[in-house]
Amino acid sequence: MKKIILSLIIVTAVFTSCTKEQDPFLIGNQNIGMLTDSTKVADLEMIFPNDSIVKLSNTEAYMKDYSDIQIYDKAGNTLLVLSPVTTTDPTATISTIKVIDSRYKTEKGISTKSTFGDIQKQYKISSIQNTIKNVVVFVNEINAFFTIDKKELPASLQFDSNAKIEALQIPETAKIKYFMIGWD
Repeated sequence: MKKIILSLIIVTAVFTSCTKEQDPFLIGNQNIGMLTDSTKVADLEMIFPNDSIVKLSNTEAYMKDYSDIQIYDKAGNTLLVLSPVTTTDPTATISTIKVIDSRYKTEKGISTKSTFGDIQKQYKISSIQNTIKNVVVFVNEINAFFTIDKKELPASLQFDSNAKIEALQIPETAKIKYFMIGWD
C-alpha cells in the first residue's frame, strides 16, 4: 500500500512539474496570454489581477459610441486597448485588441519594436492599405494588422492617400507604430 501511495505522489509531482505555464505576453491565433477570443468583459479582472483596467462608464460609452477598455501595468504603462463586441454588455467578448506594449510578441517574435522587414520575413503580407497618416499592413495568418506611420515612407508617398502602396515601396527599416488583432 505504501508503494502505491509513494508511486502516486511521484507521478503527480512529475506531471505537475512538467506543466507549461501560459506566457502572459505571447500572441497566438486565438489568444494573447490568458486573453482569448471567447473571454468576456466580466472576466478581465481575473485575467489581469495585477494590472489596472480602465473602462468608460455606461454614460461615457453611450456618448462616445465606443467603450474601449485600457489595460495598464503597475507602473502606469499602457499594455493593451480592448474593444468589446458591444459597448455596455459585461457578457460581451473582445473583438479587437490594440497591442501597445513591446513585451507582447507573436509566436514568430513580432512586437511593436519590430520593423516592416521583420514582418515580411515571418509572415505573408495579405494586403496593404493607404490612409491619410498611416500605412496599414494586413496579415491574415494571425488576424492582425500593423500600422506604420507614413513618415517612415519615402517623401513621394507620405502625402498621397490615393497612391497604391506596394510592399517594395515600404523600407524594411520602417517601424511599427502599433498593431491590432481582430477576433470577429
